Amino acid sequence: MTSTSSTFSNLTKLAVVSIMTILLQSSISAQLQDVWIGTGGKPSQGIYHCTLDSATGKLSDSRLVAEMSGPGFLALHPSLPILYAVGGLDGQQVVAGFQVTKTGKDAELEFASSQPIGDGGAAHLSISSDGRTILTAQYGSGSVAAFSVAENGTITQRTQLVKHEGGSKAVAGRQDSSHAHWAGFSPDQKFAFVPDLGLDQVVIYKVDTLTASLTPHGSGKVAAGAGPRHMKFHGNGKWIYVLNELDYTVSLFDWNSQAGTMTLRQTVPTVAKEELDRLQFKSCSEIRVHPNGKFVYAANRGHDSISVFQIGDDGSMKAVQVEPVRGATPRNFNLDPSGKWLLAAGQDSHTLASFVVDSQSGKLNYNRSIISTPSPICVLMVDE
Repeated sequence: MTSTSSTFSNLTKLAVVSIMTILLQSSISAQLQDVWIGTGGKPSQGIYHCTLDSATGKLSDSRLVAEMSGPGFLALHPSLPILYAVGGLDGQQVVAGFQVTKTGKDAELEFASSQPIGDGGAAHLSISSDGRTILTAQYGSGSVAAFSVAENGTITQRTQLVKHEGGSKAVAGRQDSSHAHWAGFSPDQKFAFVPDLGLDQVVIYKVDTLTASLTPHGSGKVAAGAGPRHMKFHGNGKWIYVLNELDYTVSLFDWNSQAGTMTLRQTVPTVAKEELDRLQFKSCSEIRVHPNGKFVYAANRGHDSISVFQIGDDGSMKAVQVEPVRGATPRNFNLDPSGKWLLAAGQDSHTLASFVVDSQSGKLNYNRSIISTPSPICVLMVDE
């Protein structure tokens, strides 16, 4: 009887230890977020990956997970484990899909499909929330392209290519012609937007995601010489924040989803003029809205900083901080889904640095976690 009880007791202990081990491993896995890194220029070899510890903000070392020439911008399928990228494959500029076969520290990608862009290289891409349409923006040629995506995530064909005409010519050499810089969708997926640095406009299209087709609809205009680059919607779907590359400003637009119109209401500088005047190079790059809807963040190349703005009840912005990125040339940055951590990529310093975000003020505090990764120009954690 004693022997049986002892055996049962030992088995029980083993079971408890096994369960605790599984729970611990699940907990560790749950707190590690995948960070996909798009790159451009030497010494990059393609798409890289690291993890973010959501409890500590620490970053793991980055690893090459897919070879591709200059995969600058990335997007995740909204419901399938597929990562999309724009860049070069076999001597062609393409939009490509990669199956995510493993996640976590041993993450792996496997090539799945691609289609040639046919109008030079793309500066940006996005995928609709139903996963049926991909849009790419071609900076050099001034165009937007649409691609059809099958239900299994395969990129089937380029369905449309729309060329933008003209240029505002407000800034000589930069605005002599169109430069489409970003492409994305309205929250209801009925409209598409393409900030065009050369035109000083955000070009608006009606979009049918089932046929991957675009119909010209209108535009939102910024100040002459502003050079709109990227934009983001507020979570309420009523406000659009546009980052202007050339004059270091952020513009707030009111969005009328019924009429499909955007109305300019406020423009604020990201960095004080006296700071800009001393810089040899200055250029804004990326903009993000905090998941809680209370803050806007904008990256400043040359000044190598991120500007923080508090969002008022009416959507207006108030500057609260300009924080150094601990790197050179922050072409991109991102916030994790919880809004607790901000990761800033230094393209020329080949670094990715972690900052903790104060949930009350929105201010950034360097987390002293920084890793080396070649020429990072896109930081992606979840489907956008």
